[in-house]
Amino acid sequence: MLTAEYLGSKFDQGLPYDSYVATGSPDQARAWGAVHARVALMPAQRELVSSFSRRLNVLVSSGIWCGDCSAQCPMLDHIARANPAAISLRFVDRDAHRDLSDQIKICGGNRVPTVLFLSEDFEFCGLSTDKSLSRLRALAAKSLGASCPLPGAESPADELAATLQDWVNDFEKMHLLVRLSPKLRQRHGD
Repeated sequence: MLTAEYLGSKFDQGLPYDSYVATGSPDQARAWGAVHARVALMPAQRELVSSFSRRLNVLVSSGIWCGDCSAQCPMLDHIARANPAAISLRFVDRDAHRDLSDQIKICGGNRVPTVLFLSEDFEFCGLSTDKSLSRLRALAAKSLGASCPLPGAESPADELAATLQDWVNDFEKMHLLVRLSPKLRQRHGD
Protein backbone atom coordinates (compact mmCIF):
# COMPACT_ATOMS: atom_id res chain seq x y z
CA MET A 1 0.00 0.00 0.00
CA LEU A 2 1.31 3.43 -0.95
CA THR A 3 1.29 5.00 2.49
CA ALA A 4 3.35 8.09 3.29
CA GLU A 5 5.59 5.98 5.52
CA TYR A 6 6.21 3.41 2.79
CA LEU A 7 6.82 6.04 0.10
CA GLY A 8 9.11 8.02 2.41
CA SER A 9 11.14 4.88 3.02
CA LYS A 10 11.38 4.19 -0.71
CA PHE A 11 12.37 7.81 -1.33
CA ASP A 12 15.12 7.52 1.29
CA GLN A 13 16.42 4.42 -0.52
CA GLY A 14 16.46 6.27 -3.83
CA LEU A 15 19.53 7.80 -5.41
CA PRO A 16 20.05 11.31 -6.74
CA TYR A 17 20.32 11.49 -10.53
CA ASP A 18 24.13 11.46 -10.85
CA SER A 19 24.50 8.58 -8.37
CA TYR A 20 21.79 6.61 -10.14
CA VAL A 21 23.39 7.07 -13.55
CA ALA A 22 26.72 5.95 -12.07
CA THR A 23 25.17 2.54 -11.29
CA GLY A 24 25.05 1.77 -15.00
CA SER A 25 27.70 0.54 -17.38
CA PRO A 26 29.90 3.10 -19.13
CA ASP A 27 27.77 2.73 -22.29
CA GLN A 28 24.56 3.29 -20.34
CA ALA A 29 26.01 6.32 -18.57
CA ARG A 30 27.09 7.75 -21.95
CA ALA A 31 23.57 7.27 -23.36
CA TRP A 32 22.02 9.11 -20.42
CA GLY A 33 24.73 11.78 -20.60
CA ALA A 34 24.16 12.36 -24.32
CA VAL A 35 20.49 13.16 -23.73
CA HIS A 36 21.30 15.22 -20.64
CA ALA A 37 23.63 17.36 -22.76
CA ARG A 38 20.90 17.95 -25.38
CA VAL A 39 18.24 19.04 -22.88
CA ALA A 40 17.88 22.62 -21.75
CA LEU A 41 14.94 24.33 -20.15
CA MET A 42 13.68 27.36 -22.05
CA PRO A 43 13.80 30.61 -20.04
CA ALA A 44 10.03 30.55 -19.47
CA GLN A 45 10.20 26.94 -18.25
CA ARG A 46 13.09 27.75 -15.91
CA GLU A 47 11.22 30.80 -14.57
CA LEU A 48 8.09 28.73 -13.97
CA VAL A 49 9.89 25.93 -12.15
CA SER A 50 11.98 28.36 -10.11
CA SER A 51 8.75 29.98 -8.90
CA PHE A 52 7.60 26.77 -7.17
CA SER A 53 7.31 27.40 -3.46
CA ARG A 54 5.89 24.15 -2.09
CA ARG A 55 8.12 21.09 -1.70
CA LEU A 56 7.67 18.19 -4.11
CA ASN A 57 9.38 14.86 -3.56
CA VAL A 58 9.63 13.04 -6.86
CA LEU A 59 10.37 9.31 -6.90
CA VAL A 60 11.15 7.62 -10.20
CA SER A 61 10.93 3.88 -10.73
CA SER A 62 13.43 3.37 -13.52
CA GLY A 63 15.84 1.07 -15.29
CA ILE A 64 19.31 2.28 -16.16
CA TRP A 65 19.11 -0.06 -19.18
CA CYS A 66 15.83 1.42 -20.43
CA GLY A 67 15.70 3.54 -23.60
CA ASP A 68 12.64 5.50 -22.46
CA CYS A 69 14.39 6.21 -19.16
CA SER A 70 17.58 7.43 -20.84
CA ALA A 71 15.44 9.62 -23.12
CA GLN A 72 13.28 11.17 -20.39
CA CYS A 73 14.93 10.97 -16.95
CA PRO A 74 17.60 13.54 -17.90
CA MET A 75 14.68 15.94 -18.46
CA LEU A 76 13.45 15.27 -14.94
CA ASP A 77 16.91 16.08 -13.61
CA HIS A 78 16.99 19.40 -15.46
CA ILE A 79 13.59 20.31 -14.04
CA ALA A 80 14.65 19.39 -10.50
CA ARG A 81 17.91 21.32 -10.80
CA ALA A 82 15.96 24.44 -11.76
CA ASN A 83 14.58 24.58 -8.20
CA PRO A 84 16.40 22.29 -5.75
CA ALA A 85 14.75 24.06 -2.81
CA ALA A 86 11.32 22.90 -3.97
CA ILE A 87 12.02 19.68 -5.90
CA SER A 88 13.80 16.67 -4.50
CA LEU A 89 14.31 13.93 -7.10
CA ARG A 90 15.28 10.31 -6.41
CA PHE A 91 15.54 7.19 -8.55
CA VAL A 92 15.01 3.54 -7.65
CA ASP A 93 15.64 0.56 -9.87
CA ARG A 94 12.36 -1.05 -10.90
CA ASP A 95 13.64 -4.61 -10.49
CA ALA A 96 15.45 -4.04 -7.19
CA HIS A 97 12.29 -2.41 -5.77
CA ARG A 98 9.73 -4.84 -7.16
CA ASP A 99 7.53 -4.29 -4.10
CA LEU A 100 7.02 -0.72 -5.34
CA SER A 101 6.90 -1.39 -9.08
CA ASP A 102 4.28 -4.10 -8.62
CA GLN A 103 2.01 -1.50 -6.98
CA ILE A 104 2.37 1.05 -9.77
CA LYS A 105 1.87 -1.13 -12.83
CA ILE A 106 0.56 0.58 -15.95
CA CYS A 107 -1.74 -1.42 -18.23
CA GLY A 108 -0.74 -4.45 -16.17
CA GLY A 109 2.99 -4.02 -16.76
CA ASN A 110 6.00 -2.81 -14.79
CA ARG A 111 6.70 0.23 -16.97
CA VAL A 112 9.65 2.58 -16.65
CA PRO A 113 10.09 5.37 -16.05
CA THR A 114 7.12 5.76 -13.74
CA VAL A 115 7.19 9.03 -11.82
CA LEU A 116 5.51 9.36 -8.44
CA PHE A 117 4.84 12.88 -7.18
CA LEU A 118 4.78 13.10 -3.39
CA SER A 119 4.04 15.90 -0.98
CA GLU A 120 6.55 17.17 1.55
CA ASP A 121 5.10 14.52 3.89
CA PHE A 122 5.57 11.81 1.23
CA GLU A 123 1.84 11.52 0.66
CA PHE A 124 0.99 10.28 -2.83
CA CYS A 125 -0.15 13.14 -5.08
CA GLY A 126 -0.01 11.67 -8.56
CA LEU A 127 1.77 9.47 -11.04
CA SER A 128 3.04 10.05 -14.57
CA THR A 129 3.44 7.20 -16.97
CA ASP A 130 6.43 5.93 -18.84
CA LYS A 131 5.78 8.13 -21.86
CA SER A 132 4.57 11.71 -22.02
CA LEU A 133 1.70 12.69 -24.33
CA SER A 134 4.05 14.08 -27.00
CA ARG A 135 6.14 10.92 -26.90
CA LEU A 136 3.03 8.73 -27.16
CA ARG A 137 1.77 10.79 -30.11
CA ALA A 138 5.10 10.42 -31.91
CA LEU A 139 5.20 6.67 -31.26
CA ALA A 140 1.58 6.27 -32.37
CA ALA A 141 2.28 8.14 -35.60
CA LYS A 142 5.30 5.89 -36.27
CA SER A 143 3.61 2.64 -35.23
CA LEU A 144 0.05 3.20 -36.37
CA GLY A 145 0.73 5.34 -39.42
CA ALA A 146 -0.33 8.77 -40.53
CA SER A 147 -3.98 7.73 -40.66
CA CYS A 148 -3.97 7.01 -36.94
CA PRO A 149 -7.29 8.44 -35.70
CA LEU A 150 -5.86 10.06 -32.57
CA PRO A 151 -7.05 13.60 -31.90
CA GLY A 152 -4.12 15.97 -32.24
CA ALA A 153 -1.74 13.10 -33.02
CA GLU A 154 0.52 15.14 -35.27
CA SER A 155 4.09 14.29 -34.37
CA PRO A 156 5.83 17.38 -32.99
CA ALA A 157 8.65 18.85 -35.05
CA ASP A 158 10.93 18.72 -32.04
CA GLU A 159 9.89 15.70 -30.00
CA LEU A 160 12.56 16.33 -27.36
CA ALA A 161 11.32 19.88 -26.69
CA ALA A 162 7.67 18.76 -26.69
CA THR A 163 8.40 15.92 -24.28
CA LEU A 164 10.30 18.27 -21.98
CA GLN A 165 7.31 20.63 -22.00
CA ASP A 166 5.00 17.72 -21.11
CA TRP A 167 7.19 16.95 -18.09
CA VAL A 168 7.31 20.62 -17.06
CA ASN A 169 3.50 20.63 -17.26
CA ASP A 170 3.32 17.53 -15.03
CA PHE A 171 5.61 19.15 -12.45
CA GLU A 172 3.56 22.37 -12.56
CA LYS A 173 0.31 20.45 -12.11
CA MET A 174 1.67 18.59 -9.08
CA HIS A 175 3.15 21.76 -7.60
CA LEU A 176 -0.21 23.50 -7.89
CA LEU A 177 -1.88 20.48 -6.31
CA VAL A 178 0.36 20.66 -3.23
CA ARG A 179 0.37 24.47 -3.24
CA LEU A 180 -3.43 24.51 -3.03
CA SER A 181 -3.69 21.68 -0.50
CA PRO A 182 -5.82 22.96 2.41
CA LYS A 183 -3.75 20.91 4.88
CA LEU A 184 -0.46 22.34 3.64
CA ARG A 185 -1.83 25.87 3.32
CA GLN A 186 -2.94 25.74 6.94
CA ARG A 187 0.45 24.34 8.01
CA HIS A 188 2.37 27.05 6.16
CA GLY A 189 -0.07 29.87 6.89
CA ASP A 190 -0.58 30.76 3.25
